[in-house]
Amino acid sequence: MKRRPPAEVMRRIQRAPKSAQRDAAFRKAIRQIPRGKVATYGQVAAAAGYPLFHRHVAALLRKSGGSLPWQRVVGAGGAIKLKYEAGLEQRTRLEMEGVRFRGKRVDMAEHQHRFRTWEFEN
Repeated sequence: MKRRPPAEVMRRIQRAPKSAQRDAAFRKAIRQIPRGKVATYGQVAAAAGYPLFHRHVAALLRKSGGSLPWQRVVGAGGAIKLKYEAGLEQRTRLEMEGVRFRGKRVDMAEHQHRFRTWEFEN
């Protein structure tokens, strides 16, 4: 069973001030995801060195204005978290890249990107 962090820790993370360094690390991780692969919000956050900051990854993608390959970041288990037209657009973009789905979820066994965090070092 997965342990959840205490509520106080989660509140502090959600209120964490904006950080240009953290956002740059998230952008770098997102750009590492190749065509035809996906990663979860949590995997992006962890690969960037900020585990538990998955909501900040989602916020960054919302504000990116399409400058990042946003369609390659999905929810836990391969679920598309966007609603309505945005969710359909994400699925369509992923299918155009060759990503296959099992029902409403990405086939993570085949399409999950494995970050090589040692490549993130400057």
